[in-house]
Amino acid sequence: MNVDTLNYIRFWGVRGSYPAPFGSHMRVGGNTSSVELRADNHILICDGGSGIIPLGNSLMGQQDIKEVMIVLTHYHWDHISGLPFFVPAFVPGWKVHLYGPGENREEIERRISGQMVDPYFPVEVETWMADINYLQAENNQLEYGPFKIETFNVHHPGSTFGYRIEVHGKVIVYVSDNELKFLEKTVENRKNELDTEELQLIEAMQKEEWDNAVETIKDTHVFIHDAQYTPDDYAKKRGWGHSCYIDTANFAMDANVKELYLFHLDPNYNDAKIEELHRATVKQMTERQSTMECHIAREGLIVDIDKL
Repeated sequence: MNVDTLNYIRFWGVRGSYPAPFGSHMRVGGNTSSVELRADNHILICDGGSGIIPLGNSLMGQQDIKEVMIVLTHYHWDHISGLPFFVPAFVPGWKVHLYGPGENREEIERRISGQMVDPYFPVEVETWMADINYLQAENNQLEYGPFKIETFNVHHPGSTFGYRIEVHGKVIVYVSDNELKFLEKTVENRKNELDTEELQLIEAMQKEEWDNAVETIKDTHVFIHDAQYTPDDYAKKRGWGHSCYIDTANFAMDANVKELYLFHLDPNYNDAKIEELHRATVKQMTERQSTMECHIAREGLIVDIDKL
């Protein structure tokens, strides 16, 4: 496939939490979150986990594009750990736009540069020789070339964004870290303290939040979403800010998503385990008579935007 002629999505890092460079994980991939969207020679990068390192190396092998935009969902290490090794940032003549959660440009810069100071890293952002531009959204919206980008808040510890991206008449939603059943933890922890009326109120709030979230992604062409846990693991880790793959699939089906990509995959799950989860998801879709396509987000996978 000649990617130079395509408008595409490419997965460079698909794991959550930490890199997993193990032989048992290589069919899916071991790098942490980083996804490239390319359209009309504009490059939008979602997250700067370890997957952005090979992406940056790949960009250095071409001459046509010298500008990228990077949007970060949040600043946990698995989403920014590749930035200190993103080669274009160190090269004069490149332009790098950066955006993420923060009240203003200065706060975004402070959060990104914080991991590159002594004693955590020997090279600070001052050594970046590219033209670095920290962005500020207006009304939660950004534009970059053909990309129209809208941010929204999701359930994950700290301030965390999801991104709704429109390009070439297609809608791509990227939500790397999100706990879809977050409110259920509140009910579970406090159900002995609440009377029947209070429980009913919270259950109504849960449904309202789910329905509102469904509207945000309704009829999306590509939905890239956190599917980190099995039901057993999720039961042990409620409140950690990640979703069970079953909830992710049901959410996507409720929203009439066209293609779902199971993402932010647990580094403790090897290829066989993740492929088992995928088969279980397909079975779940069959039971619901859904026509949605479901894929594992595999490192190196390329999706042609114009064929969606």
